[in-house]
This record gives sequence, structure tokens and C-alpha cells, in this order.
Amino acid sequence: MFDAKRTADECVRWIRDFFEENGKDCNAVLGISGGKDSSVAAALCARALGKDRVIGVMMPDGEQADIDMAQLLCSHLGIRNYTVNIKAATDGLKSAIPFELSEQSRTNLAPRVRMAVVYAVSQSMNGRVVNTCNLSEDWVGYATRYGDGAGDFSPLSHLTVQEVKAVGRQLGLPDVLVDKTPIDGLCGKTDEDNLGFTYAVLDRYIRTGLIDDPAIKEVIDKKHRNNVFKLKLMPYYDPCIDIKADE
Repeated sequence: MFDAKRTADECVRWIRDFFEENGKDCNAVLGISGGKDSSVAAALCARALGKDRVIGVMMPDGEQADIDMAQLLCSHLGIRNYTVNIKAATDGLKSAIPFELSEQSRTNLAPRVRMAVVYAVSQSMNGRVVNTCNLSEDWVGYATRYGDGAGDFSPLSHLTVQEVKAVGRQLGLPDVLVDKTPIDGLCGKTDEDNLGFTYAVLDRYIRTGLIDDPAIKEVIDKKHRNNVFKLKLMPYYDPCIDIKADE
């Protein structure tokens, strides 16, 4: 059985240890969407470091229908926060690139601009950037490389969606944030609509290897195979390695 209290307590200690080794006086800086992941990550950092050392950045791309959820989270935790509208930046980049971007490139542009903003805030505010991805999303590649998939430390990357929710409840977050329907805010669909299966099914498969629908298993396995490279260190050529010639 998953122990949310023990996990939350251990994660808080892990965050403290990270900052002890990688910036004793630094702040935790993260993008705030109002969803469960950024909410739980922010709450864990506030408990580990104190609310005065957590900085939230809200980054609507024009109008954001659910920005009130992000504002609720910042108010609930009492953390410092900034709002940076990225629409001018994304529009400027789209118009500056001298060819028609693919649909996927257009979709991923906003998360990459947001991460540039978060790092700009972090570097100016003596910060370390929080990666807010969870295990379920990472398992099937549902994160933008060098967008929301970037960061300096990752408190949730070994927790499934169901486990993140349990930790959120343990931390006393409002139910409306913990249970908010996951939506990427990019294409107007929910995460589960985009994926073609529910997180409950995915989480059960990750933790137990059990799944009822062979077709969904095949989809999940394919997504995992195709995206697992995102979780690995970048391959690099090392000329110092002694490579034996083929005999």
C-alpha cells in the first residue's frame, strides 16, 4: 500500500538535502499551472524550505481560462508569485520562423518559452528550477523536452498520478487543485483524451504490470519505447574512450 505521509515526509527531507548540497540559500522556482503536479511540488517545497523561499510563475499564453486555480494555489501556500504573459513571445517566434511550423512544433513552443521564463526568473532570484513531471507522464513521454520536462531537481518523477494526488491530500491542498482534470492547456483536450487511456489504467500497469485491454497495453508500450530516451542523459562522444577496432 502506498504511504502518502511517509512519502511526503521523505520527499521534504530529500528537497532539503538537495538544497543543502546545491544552494543553501537558494529559492525553489517553478511554473504554476493550477494543476495537481505544480500544486503538490510547490507545497512540498514550501514545507521543506518555508514559503518565503518558493517562487511561483504563472505564464498564460494570452487568456488562460483556469488561471484562477493557479492564483488559488499561490494564495493557499502564501508564496511569492509573478505573472508573465508569454503570448507576445510565442506569437513573435511563430512569425519570425520563415516556414510553417508543424502542429507538434507549435504545440510544444509555449512550454519551451515558459521554461525559458522560469529559468530567467530563477537566475535573477537566486533560484533552482523545480521539474514538476510525474512518473505516469514521463512513462509515456507526455512532457515537452526542454519545456516542462526540464528542471534542476524533480520531486515527483517517481510518483504516479494517483500517488501525487494522495500526497497532495496529505499536504492539505484544496480538493479542487488535487482533483482538477489534467489538461495540457495547449490543444484544448484533456491529458487522457490525448493519450487514449486513463491515468488510473496507466498507473495500475506501471505499478503491477496488470492491464485488461491488450490494445491499450500495446499503445502504452509503444509510447514508452518511443519516449524513454527523454529520461536518459544526453549521449555524448568521448574521444578519450579506447574503442577497439573491429577484427
